[in-house]
Amino acid sequence: MTGEDGVRGPWDAGDQILWRYRANGGDGFHICRPVTVVRDAPDLLAVWMAPGTECVRPVLADGTPPHEEPLATRYTKPRTLRRDRWAGTGVLKLARPGEPWSVWLFWHPDWRFKNWYVNLEEPRVRWDGGVDSEDHFLDISVQPDRSWRWHDEDEFAQAQRAGLMAPRQARRVREAGDAAVEAIRAWGAPFRDGWPAWRPDPVWPIPALPEDWDRTPAHVSS
Repeated sequence: MTGEDGVRGPWDAGDQILWRYRANGGDGFHICRPVTVVRDAPDLLAVWMAPGTECVRPVLADGTPPHEEPLATRYTKPRTLRRDRWAGTGVLKLARPGEPWSVWLFWHPDWRFKNWYVNLEEPRVRWDGGVDSEDHFLDISVQPDRSWRWHDEDEFAQAQRAGLMAPRQARRVREAGDAAVEAIRAWGAPFRDGWPAWRPDPVWPIPALPEDWDRTPAHVSS
């Protein structure tokens, strides 16, 4: 169903959409992952990224993955985009409207639950083909025993030094991280909601990456 504003109404389970991230400090999108809708409700969007999904990711101009580049030059060297396959196990992504993070679930290959991962990001902007956001570098991992720790604090600091994040924005991101930690400590949604026992429908195909994956939405709704 598409409303008068052109934005798709609630997606059905099994629908295929795009989960995209805008380039930090630049124009356009630098990450795109086709995903399958698990649930689309007023309080939660849940999507599944299957193993082997073709995605778009940034690399340095010489093909080096960014995480292999020394931190001091990781955000200053020229970059390009590469179409590649998601090599790990599948990822379940959970996002609540307006929250400046999404929660990802990871499993071992035998479906033993591995951990949650809180990805700090702009609240997602919804359009007819999917959702768009911007990554904020700082993350939190949460173990099955409810212990947690910060991730990528060095990248968060370097992004600020490289001019990709202004001090005011950095303060908002840190505040968002503190709010996420409070949700973890309280074991609120979605941690309490039984998602580690979830499994994808075996009939779902792997979504295809469209040629126009980076198209600009004609209609946007927040």
